[in-house]
Amino acid sequence: VRGPRFRRLKIGAGHRLDVKASGVFVLGIGHGNKLLTDLYNCHLTKVYTVGGLFGKATDDFSDTGKLVEKTTFDHITREKLERILAVIQGTNHKALLMHSNIDMKTQEAYELAVKGLIHPMGKSPPIITAIRCLQFGLPEFQLEIHCLHETQQYLRKIVHEIGLELKSSAVCTQVRRIRDGVFTLDDALLRTQWNLQNIQNAIWDCQLKVKTELERTLG
Repeated sequence: VRGPRFRRLKIGAGHRLDVKASGVFVLGIGHGNKLLTDLYNCHLTKVYTVGGLFGKATDDFSDTGKLVEKTTFDHITREKLERILAVIQGTNHKALLMHSNIDMKTQEAYELAVKGLIHPMGKSPPIITAIRCLQFGLPEFQLEIHCLHETQQYLRKIVHEIGLELKSSAVCTQVRRIRDGVFTLDDALLRTQWNLQNIQNAIWDCQLKVKTELERTLG
C-alpha cells in the first residue's frame, strides 16, 4: 500500500531472528514502537526450543555448516546430558545475580525472586535462566532454553559446548523462538495470514497483555 497516508507509519522490529532461526518475531507499528522499547527495558525472558545432533562438529555449529570432525556418541545418556544442563543453569544463575545488582539477603530481593522479576540491570552477557531436556533419542535431542540478551548463534554454540562436555561433539539442527516476553506462538501470524484484518486483530488481542506486563514489571 502506498500514498500520503502511509508515509508516516513507522514500523519497528523487536528482537531479531537470523536466517536459520524461526518462531516469534515481534513488530511495533506507530505507538507500538514506544511500547516495544518499554517492554524490552523490562529485560523479559525469551524461550526457545533448540534441536541438537550428537556425533559431528561443523564450522558454524549448525548441521548445515562445513564438517570439521565426527565423533562417537554411544556413551551419552540422558542422565549425563541433564547433569551438564544443571551445571550450565547453576553457572548462569550466579551470573544473573551478579548482573542484577541486588543484595540477595534483603526482603526486596526475596520478593522479586518469588515473582520472577530478577533481571540484569542494563546490558549483560547472554544469560540462561533455565534449560531442560525435552526429548532424547540418540543421536538426537531437543532442549528448552529460557534466556536473556542472547543471539541464536549463541544458542548454537551452547549445543556445541554440550557435545564437548560429554566427550563427543554436537551440532544444532533447529532454533525456534516460542516466546518473546509476553508474546507466544499463539499470538503469531503465519506469513500466509498477513493481511490488514488479521494484523488489526493481533494488535487488539495483545494490547491488554502488554499493558498488564508493563504495570507488573515497571509499576
